[in-house]
Amino acid sequence: MFTGIVAERGVVRRVVAASGGTHLTISGPVTAAGLAVGDSIAINGVCLTAVVVGTADFEVEAVAETLRLTNLGDLSAGSEVNLERPVSAAGRFDGHFVQGHVDGVAVVRSVAAEGDARRVWLDPPASLIGYVASKGSVALDGVSLTVSGIDESGFEVVLIPHTREVTTFGTLAPGTRINLEVDVLAKYVARLLEVGT
Repeated sequence: MFTGIVAERGVVRRVVAASGGTHLTISGPVTAAGLAVGDSIAINGVCLTAVVVGTADFEVEAVAETLRLTNLGDLSAGSEVNLERPVSAAGRFDGHFVQGHVDGVAVVRSVAAEGDARRVWLDPPASLIGYVASKGSVALDGVSLTVSGIDESGFEVVLIPHTREVTTFGTLAPGTRINLEVDVLAKYVARLLEVGT
């Protein structure tokens, strides 16, 4: 379980094609500190398992299904990624409940400056827009954000300067592909309505 509060921006050092997927080496000294082989780590909001851990970097494997459903296949050496360790049961809980199970990839439609903030419209897969509610929560590349507007094909979030500074969102542009995880509570409510109670 994650919170959507990014701990640091990591840098992809190496991408190696592996049988049925990809092997990623990521530099992230804050995240690597205390990380052990077998631990979960959210990379751009995708929950993966650390398979090798160094003092300042770590390695993960992404299988074909993960690459198909997320933007991790877009990464190359030098790409920046958002990193978060799982929430501790004894720790403070900020953000919202984020599972690290990406539902699909949204595409940035527009980015508009509003003072130091940025209004960003995104278009998710049509099958996911019904799970997005105004003033509700979404995780975008692992970042917990509040939905500020909705239209027939997408939704809007507003990025404060701090979010743009500490995440990969400082250079967002139209056409950027972003991992989207809708609020797990919305998924359960939809499922209950579908099957009846």
